[in-house]
Amino acid sequence: MEQMPIELEIGWRDMDAGVSRLKRILHGVDGQSFSSEEYIHLYTTIFNMCTQKPPHDYSKQLYERYKKTLEDYIKSIVLPSLKEKHGEFLLRELVERWKNHKEMVRWLSRFFHYLDRYYVSRKLLLPLRELGMSCFHDLVFNELKTTLATIVIDMVDDERDGQLIDRALVKDVLGIYVEIGRGSLGVYELDFEQDFCKGTADYYSKKAQTWMLEDSCPEYMFKAEECLQKEKERVTHYLHSSTESKLLEDTMLELISRRAEQILNKENSGCRVLLFDGKTEDLSRIYRLFSKMEDGLSQVSQIFKEHVNEEGMSLLKHNERKEVVCSMEQDFVRKAIELHDKHLTYITSCFQNHTAFHKALKEAFELFCNKDVAGCSSAESLAAFCDNILRRGGSEKLSDEAVEETLDKVVNILTYISDKDLFVEFHRKKLGKRLLFDKSVNNDHERSLLSKLKQYFGGQFTSKMEGMLLDMTTARDHQTKFEAQNYPESIPGVDLSVTVLTTGYWPSYKTFNINLPSEMVCIPNCYLVELLLE
Repeated sequence: MEQMPIELEIGWRDMDAGVSRLKRILHGVDGQSFSSEEYIHLYTTIFNMCTQKPPHDYSKQLYERYKKTLEDYIKSIVLPSLKEKHGEFLLRELVERWKNHKEMVRWLSRFFHYLDRYYVSRKLLLPLRELGMSCFHDLVFNELKTTLATIVIDMVDDERDGQLIDRALVKDVLGIYVEIGRGSLGVYELDFEQDFCKGTADYYSKKAQTWMLEDSCPEYMFKAEECLQKEKERVTHYLHSSTESKLLEDTMLELISRRAEQILNKENSGCRVLLFDGKTEDLSRIYRLFSKMEDGLSQVSQIFKEHVNEEGMSLLKHNERKEVVCSMEQDFVRKAIELHDKHLTYITSCFQNHTAFHKALKEAFELFCNKDVAGCSSAESLAAFCDNILRRGGSEKLSDEAVEETLDKVVNILTYISDKDLFVEFHRKKLGKRLLFDKSVNNDHERSLLSKLKQYFGGQFTSKMEGMLLDMTTARDHQTKFEAQNYPESIPGVDLSVTVLTTGYWPSYKTFNINLPSEMVCIPNCYLVELLLE
């Protein structure tokens, strides 16, 4: 026997009773959830009303009544309860109502599931769950979104000012923005994030104006870095992760970027003062903050370059007043090395070895290192400084390790000298004197310096000086062999020391004609014979 069709109003009477019971469950009046039998009855009712032959297929009417059921509930229950609340109480009520709404949509979409599977997919309509979210968005969210955003932004500003706020509540509210977007962040970005970032910019713009008047550069930078860190933490506590980059960018813009020049050049505490006083912690903070800003490090490195150049020019002026030229040369090179060490430490410890600061250091040293020191070129001063270290009787008394370290630093300074060939000539002359008069402290140090120069400037730079050392080694070998020979008794026992120099390696020396006594003429001839026999 064919089953009689269920009329729309008769079938809906059962559904309406199920909806009423669902409302009581949500409001805590009815503590017992739907039994399996109740759920199956409601599901079957919808199923039968959707599968009946026309004109008793009520799929369209049921879809419309599903939507109207939600809209009526929102208008009669949800909106009135929200409109009577304000501030944080409104946020808490919203969170509770959203939670109930999602539960209501979950149950109704289960009851109407058959409608979702066939009618909705055929007609390309919004799925029931999405339709439920859309109802809440259109009727509740659009009504309150401006008020909600204002309350949340005020709470965040309160937290920035040191007050405690309910972070979990803020997180739940912002979670609604994300959920209601149905897989898109459009609602969150348009209805909250834009206003929030603008509010952040306004907040920090006012703070920055006050701090710039009240605080020193280090104090201001400390506060700015602390604010950036707290904003980053704010994202982890309750904001969506996509907000982080925009939030930090707006904070940086107001605290640093718009006031970069004021900060760096702040009177009595700016970047130059910090460099002069060796405030490494504050300089590190400047680097960390300005590295986040486009073109920020170029401003800091320019100040760094100007500071190093000013320090270098101060050295030149200081040494011009010295009365003893030799002392002046030594003092200038020594102070230049100390200056280089100090600012190289800034680069490695404060500026994380950034290339912009290495370049700035190089350019600054090139500016003042190529100026004369009281009539002496820097190349001559460096050569004299090396001579003082490597010459026996020099004023610099250093251990072997200290000599090596100092020679490394001298070569570093030499890289900034434009006329390096002039240094070679001065150094070669002084090297010749040390070798010929046996004044060199240690030939190993001489070779080490040449090795360092060769590494930096190439073999052509040191070839002649290497030849000079080779000549001295060869001469010692020949001398040893010559002294080991047994000469006839007719040759008087006269001590003879000969050093043969290779033309082109050594500097030009003035020559003298020597007339030896007849008794000594044969001795050089003997040495020459031995040399030729080899």
